Amino acid sequence: MKPADQIATVAIIGNGLMGQGISQVFARAGKRVTLIGRSDTSLQKALAAINGNVAAFVQRGLTTADAAAAAIARIATSTDLADAAGADHVIEAVPAVRETQIEIFGKLDRICAPDIVLGSTSGQPISLMTGAMRHPERAVAMHFIYPAQLIPIVEICGGPQTAPHVVQRACDAMTAVGQTPAVMNKEVDGFIINRLQFALLREAWSMWANGIASAEAIDSSFKLSLGRRYAVTGPIESAELGGLDIMHKFAEFLLPDLDTSAAPPTAIAELVKQGHFGLKSGKGVYDWGKRDGKALLAARADRLFQHRKDDVATK
Repeated sequence: MKPADQIATVAIIGNGLMGQGISQVFARAGKRVTLIGRSDTSLQKALAAINGNVAAFVQRGLTTADAAAAAIARIATSTDLADAAGADHVIEAVPAVRETQIEIFGKLDRICAPDIVLGSTSGQPISLMTGAMRHPERAVAMHFIYPAQLIPIVEICGGPQTAPHVVQRACDAMTAVGQTPAVMNKEVDGFIINRLQFALLREAWSMWANGIASAEAIDSSFKLSLGRRYAVTGPIESAELGGLDIMHKFAEFLLPDLDTSAAPPTAIAELVKQGHFGLKSGKGVYDWGKRDGKALLAARADRLFQHRKDDVATK
């Protein structure tokens, strides 16, 4: 197994949004990438999207035109899974269909040398995908967060059969390309970030569905308070800055009253049943015909790019 800083070639299986972003992460770090997809047509669309993503970095002064062109030139495409055979590191980024993932990991296990680390970015326990592998000890979850080219954190989690040195190798590989590994000590559904996200979303949905506050009031309350704090201090840090004794006492009072439902509110289920999916359908909790969704997406992108600039400046 090559040391992480000697990884030269990477294979990404899956050319959707996550595969596109992950390819960009490795290519801009000087690695040669083989992006493997189902069809030449989808791969060409993926390359066009990557070009657009890289151009946005140039426009915002985060890279030069020459560096961007060099990064794009490092990305090759293929429709043949066997082309992962020569890669120093492999990451699966296909849709999270269990049967497909098991099949892909089984094939990669036969195609790639036994010392090649096989990662999955699905955000699901890696032990669920290793049923057809002869060498499950080299499989590890490597969960990038969308958009991968802008979000630096990668959740790293081994399964019961994953070798400890494979987890460390995955962490080192991420550090070598400028990402920040967040190591999990045991498998759990959703991993760290999605568990935090859905714990918050459950309470936000619950307050809206029960008429406690409007969606606007809930979103504004978060964006103009916790959202600003949490960009600097995480929830545990924030609690300790405020005083663990104070937060513990308030938790004793408040936690029993928080939503603990095992399913989304009926009001949300009804919206989904009616085909109201949010921005993409024009209506959800919000009426997007009365809101500028494109401007909101652009504002979010602007903030993520600013965070990226800050990340680069501190390295």
